[in-house]
Formats: sequence, C-alpha cells, structure tokens
Amino acid sequence: MNYIKDMRELIDSNLLMTVGCGIILEKDSQILLQHRKDRDVWGIPGGVMEPGETFLETAVRETHEETGLHAENLQLFGLYSGTEGYAEYQNGDQVYSVQIIFHTQQFSGELMQEGEESHEHRFFSPDELPKINFHQERFVMDWANNASLPILK
Repeated sequence: MNYIKDMRELIDSNLLMTVGCGIILEKDSQILLQHRKDRDVWGIPGGVMEPGETFLETAVRETHEETGLHAENLQLFGLYSGTEGYAEYQNGDQVYSVQIIFHTQQFSGELMQEGEESHEHRFFSPDELPKINFHQERFVMDWANNASLPILK
C-alpha cells in the first residue's frame, strides 16, 4: 500500500494532511541521524503512517526500512504540529504533517549505511549536529536541549 501515491493521483499537488512517525535512536548520549538523498540535510528515521497502522507500528516499520535496526521499548518523546508542519516540495506537492516522535535507547540489528532514501547514517552528539532537515529541527533540538517530556507543540 502507498497511501501518499494513491492520494496524489486523486488530488494532484493540492494540500494533503499526513501523520508522520519517527524515532530518536540514542546511544551513548548521541542521536542517530540519516543523510537524505533528496536534499543535503540530516534527520531522524521515520515516515508516513499507512491506513490501519498504529503510531508505534509506523515508527518501527519506517525505522527498520531506513536503517535496518529493530527499535524496542519506545517512549513518547513529543507531539508536533503547527506551521512548521507545512511543506511544498520541488515538484509542487503540498503537505501538512503532524509528527508523533518516539525515543529509545534499545535497538538491535546491523545499521545500513545507504538505503533508498539516505546516503549514510551516523551518530552525533548534541554539540556536533549537522544541517538538520527544517521539518525535523524542532524535535532534534528538543533532544539536544534535554527538553522535558513529553513535548506537546
């Protein structure tokens, strides 16, 4: 199933609301980030919920697809909404995404370096963060600043 693709065939580039789910994977006080192939930015693994999925299922599935890692014992990190959720892509597609972000330090598997959506994956400490995807900057910076959880924005 590819909900976004199916909806785009119906509504073209008009505004589409989505639910995105991601996981902050932390190891030794460092966050795992992926370097995107479509833009020169970094962000956490995650993606869009498909109909019938739970927030947790979406976050775990997307993280495994993008990193090869199996995340466990997820805790709610934050709920993100507001104007920062709007994006217009180069092809003209408009989207407004509400983000449900989880956090864990428990994961297993072998980390893939390159996937369909990313060039590489790397762990970063809060004081050495690279250029972060604008739409994910809020939660990455909340992590780096040890914000009180859960975050509701």
